[in-house]
Amino acid sequence: MADMADATLNGSGRLSPQAIADDLRERIRAGRLKPGDRLPTQATLADEFGVERGTVRQALHLLQTDGLLSNISKGSPPRIATVTPSRDEPQPTMVALAPRLVQAFDTPKVRIDAVCMTSETLMLALGEPLRLIHEGRMRPESIDVRILLPSRDIDLAFPVPVPDGTDGTDRADDEAVHQRWLSTRNAQGQVLRHNLRSLRSSHGIDVQVTFRALPFTPPVKLYLLNDAEALLSYYMVTRREEEIDSGTKLEMYAATSSQALLFSFEKHAGHRDRSFVEESQKWFTALWETITSDLTLS
Repeated sequence: MADMADATLNGSGRLSPQAIADDLRERIRAGRLKPGDRLPTQATLADEFGVERGTVRQALHLLQTDGLLSNISKGSPPRIATVTPSRDEPQPTMVALAPRLVQAFDTPKVRIDAVCMTSETLMLALGEPLRLIHEGRMRPESIDVRILLPSRDIDLAFPVPVPDGTDGTDRADDEAVHQRWLSTRNAQGQVLRHNLRSLRSSHGIDVQVTFRALPFTPPVKLYLLNDAEALLSYYMVTRREEEIDSGTKLEMYAATSSQALLFSFEKHAGHRDRSFVEESQKWFTALWETITSDLTLS
């Protein structure tokens, strides 16, 4: 078996599903398991790693979520997928975030920290782990989500109207763009909070969702998952015409993010990644505890 010195252990001291999945993922990356190959049986893998079959099944589910396995069933071992996207290769944010969240939610205590302009991407990506919870396929004990969003009281760097080349922008246009962003920020945050809090009554899960306000415009999206992975995506600011309200269109500088690439850094991947995750978590916590303020979604 590969060197598992840094592998995560579960409460019994045995390898966790994540550690087993990481070992198998490395075999796929190294070419020891090739596209089309069948994995060993669950019983064989359980013996190899010294765990129960249920732990192996959870590990295989993580690999399937990453698109590395095909035709998982009780009848025969799964095959390595013909197309095996690497976690080292960045993918569009909207595509890549959902499977990472599924993996993060497949633990007893879920902790998600996020910095973003609005919670749209996070709100949409949470749909997949929430679906799996409602289907009874995973059941965390607690979920703690903390989100940093720009304050309603600051002048945003974007979105903003494009200056007209004379006296700058019309104050009414500035206010219209700001109010549209603010309404979007509040509405998406409320939906995200409602969807997560509903798990309290439907599944008895301890859920905490907290927002705080940043005194600046974040140039990036940052997601921190269970203090184990950091996901970073840049806001790409472009000039384009957008409709503000009731047919009113403005030239503005606005950011796109759902198609921007999402870069993953994992603690177990080596010193460089581990340092990035740890420093990112320290940065988030420092902001949360110092210069941010209470945020009301209204």
